[in-house]
Amino acid sequence: MNGITNPLKNVDQAFIYIIGFSLVLLMFITALMIVFVFKYRRSKHPEPSDIRGNWLLETAWTIIPTVIALSMFYIGWSAYIGLRDVPPGAIEIDVFAQQFSWIVVYPNDKEIENEIVVPQGKPVKINLTSEDVLHSLFIPAFRVKVDAVKGLTSYVWFYPDKKGEYMFHCTEYCGIAHSEMNGVLRVIPENDYEQWLEEEE
Repeated sequence: MNGITNPLKNVDQAFIYIIGFSLVLLMFITALMIVFVFKYRRSKHPEPSDIRGNWLLETAWTIIPTVIALSMFYIGWSAYIGLRDVPPGAIEIDVFAQQFSWIVVYPNDKEIENEIVVPQGKPVKINLTSEDVLHSLFIPAFRVKVDAVKGLTSYVWFYPDKKGEYMFHCTEYCGIAHSEMNGVLRVIPENDYEQWLEEEE
């Protein structure tokens, strides 16, 4: 991958880490509650213990959740930075959102609608803005999502490492035909891309 880290993997790792840790904690806490229900039931302990002032417990239940939360923040922040740090040499494509379609403009001024064509194995940066209301570009296959705001140019990048066709959508309600504001991302070999770029529409 020419030294480029695919941000998709970082996003997936963050998701798996957070969900995995949450499931482990859920099972641990549930099991502990069941044990406590039987071990410390009223028939065995009519007078409850007072654990206030137990510095070991208070230290543990302060430090352990803090470490867990910070570890989740770290892996999430790493994934976020990967999505914002565009590698040098990325292909830049301008995308204009409007009710209810996407206008895609390439550096050579080639313009198409509701279709993004990119070369396989090259990082792609999308510069996004809106022509009217608030929209949001979401490409699920590459885990990228960014809002399109009128008067503001935002960006997102991804690494298309596999050939194929992938859907992208508007995920911000933008009017009565919002659900129809979809498009296709086509990843093709680099030679085919260069040829396609020069073709007349």
